[in-house]
Amino acid sequence: MDKNTLFNNTEVAFALKNDAQLERAYFLFKMISNEPLVRIGTAATNFALKARLPVEGLIRSTVFDHFCGGVNEDDCLPVIDKMFTKGVSSVLDYSVEGKEEEATFDEARDKILKIIQFADEKESMPIVVFKPSGFGRFYLYQKKGEGQFFTQDEQAEWDRIVARFDMVCSLAKSKDVEVLIDGEESWMQDAADALCEDLMRKYNTDKPIVYNTLQCYRWDRLDYLKAIHQRALKDNFKVGLKIVRGAYMEKERERAEEKGYQSPICDTKEDTDKNFDACMTYILNHLQVMSIFIGTHNEQSCYLAMEMMTNLGIDKKDNNVWFGQLYGMSDHISFNLAEQGYNVAKYVPFGPVKDVMPYLIRRAEENTSVAGQTSRELNLLKQERKRRKL
Repeated sequence: MDKNTLFNNTEVAFALKNDAQLERAYFLFKMISNEPLVRIGTAATNFALKARLPVEGLIRSTVFDHFCGGVNEDDCLPVIDKMFTKGVSSVLDYSVEGKEEEATFDEARDKILKIIQFADEKESMPIVVFKPSGFGRFYLYQKKGEGQFFTQDEQAEWDRIVARFDMVCSLAKSKDVEVLIDGEESWMQDAADALCEDLMRKYNTDKPIVYNTLQCYRWDRLDYLKAIHQRALKDNFKVGLKIVRGAYMEKERERAEEKGYQSPICDTKEDTDKNFDACMTYILNHLQVMSIFIGTHNEQSCYLAMEMMTNLGIDKKDNNVWFGQLYGMSDHISFNLAEQGYNVAKYVPFGPVKDVMPYLIRRAEENTSVAGQTSRELNLLKQERKRRKL
């Protein structure tokens, strides 16, 4: 396969988009590529939603429908079914963020349990996902990770967090659905890592069901990876890992500077890329014990993974290797990989429009900050418009 042409096939990439959807995508990425516009749009949107102006319909028909599957699970079904006709699976991602009450945590757990039941009936949904902070207060993870003692009430609250995780993983195991647990800020991640590892020991006995997340912009993740691999060999469990580059870089650096500790983030983008590829290479070389979900929009990392799979004799359909991208982005990677026969899943965010706005705004901001991502999307959309006119 030629090193640089697979992902240029726009006919495969945008096969599911009709002309109107193609134009909408072009319009959105053109807007997102303009950073001042993103700032103004973000502020205006937040204002309009807070002031209860009737903008939901407009948001729904533009940004929301491009980047989200729907407002609830059933609403996502047409999107899920359509993508699966092209061999792309779906990971439903309930993208409501930042509420910190016990009732909300129980609601999030129930939502994930419902998605597992839902996924059990659909071949197109082999994987579910949740965020640790969706199941419990961020502060508790931080306190636990720092080795501080809990008050009696806090201990009871922590026990409820553990129970939510366990209930989800237990049902997932019985239904043979894989669970991806997202990574978050480094100062809460130690507690989340330990909890994920406990669940791997319990549920990943014969195959990986529970997957933790490695954010590879952290320079310490390769060492962590090697250490958990050794523990898995010793204690006889399988390690499931989703690898991503990472989503909280500015926040991480600011906090490190403010509190006077060494930043956990790699110095440069190149270092992060090297670290990501090193973690990916390590896991692909140890598939007897490990499984990987390669969450990336980086074409070079995908080419490297494909090359390694060929060299190591890993079957394209080996369930221990999945590629993943976000819905509404990098279709040129997802659909071309699927057409080649690889396991590919799209993260499909869903939830009520106003509750999903923080997620959508973050996506728009991330896109403007990732050099080259938006212009690559735009060029491919241009190319496809041209191809269709001819």
